[in-house]
Amino acid sequence: MNNETAKVLFREGATFVLLDMPEGSEFGIDYNSWTTGPKFKGVKMIPPGIHFVYYSARSSSLGGMRTGFFHNFCILELFYILLDISVEPVSPEDQERVMSNMKELDQYLGPYPYESYKKWVSLTNHITEDLLSRLQPECGTITSVTQFESPSSNSEMRREAAEKQLSEEGQSPDTKAKKHKGLPKLNKVAGTGMRFTKIPKQRYPKDASPQEITKHSIDSTFILETLLSTAYAANNNEILGEIQIDFICFLIGHVYDAFDQWKKLVHLMCSSESALNSHSELFMDLISVLHFQVHEIPEDFFVDIVSANNFLTSTLQEFFSNLEEGNGDSSLRQRGRKFREHLTKKFKWDFMTEPDEYAPVIVDA
Repeated sequence: MNNETAKVLFREGATFVLLDMPEGSEFGIDYNSWTTGPKFKGVKMIPPGIHFVYYSARSSSLGGMRTGFFHNFCILELFYILLDISVEPVSPEDQERVMSNMKELDQYLGPYPYESYKKWVSLTNHITEDLLSRLQPECGTITSVTQFESPSSNSEMRREAAEKQLSEEGQSPDTKAKKHKGLPKLNKVAGTGMRFTKIPKQRYPKDASPQEITKHSIDSTFILETLLSTAYAANNNEILGEIQIDFICFLIGHVYDAFDQWKKLVHLMCSSESALNSHSELFMDLISVLHFQVHEIPEDFFVDIVSANNFLTSTLQEFFSNLEEGNGDSSLRQRGRKFREHLTKKFKWDFMTEPDEYAPVIVDA
């Protein structure tokens, strides 16, 4: 970064302090990660705004899993984590004490890698603090490993009571009992999972005619409009913000459920043909979101995951086909064509050939 930018960040940048991190652990912020040394205590000169902080502590009770969280850093904010105990902002008293000792603490803080900040903004520009508070786990942290707990004794008692009732009714509980042999049944720890927006299963209005049911089975606009008028009513662009959060949680946070939600939302939007006419600006922004995301995915990722079942190419092919049918305004159709040409040139993806799932089925005699 140039001297002027460095001076501004030194005056206004936030500071993140991480206490008790074992040497040799992984620490990252946004798209940057490092292996911690013996003197590491955090990061300084963080540009105000939303960032994703994550760490994988070596030789700690966390067991090496990746733990992270989004946080909207304010100007000159001081934020800390006491590893293995809590994630919380410092109290006013602690902040005053630490700020008064910043000169000594400064030598243990690494500067935020500003050269990658522009890329980070392009991947998070639709994420809002309200959206994060709604989607992040209630516990405040996002973990790469699903957290489970053994069922309570009350649950076990209810199971035994149910088996006793089966026995009294003359039914053998042996079959059901076999299901409980081996590994114990575990439940997800309450408050630790992402709270993704639920996508409605109802694809058409209750009073829809057979012709309308057929139309809505192909065109997902009814579902999209339902979400835009409920979950995203305050700000329709928050659906793009959730797509960005899902992408980051999967690619950086290693949360597979986030990838599943990302696929669902991307496919929902790309298959909403009629909505292209009523929400052209929203789809213009969708193209920008996908443009930056595609460029950050490692090349082998497409082979290993995204290309499985040809998800991304077939979904985008449906999107481009809907645009070619004349849906959306001229600006949207033009941007769509440029995006398609760019993907074809860079990744050699073919969006003009009919996908196999629509090809005629040949039956051997």
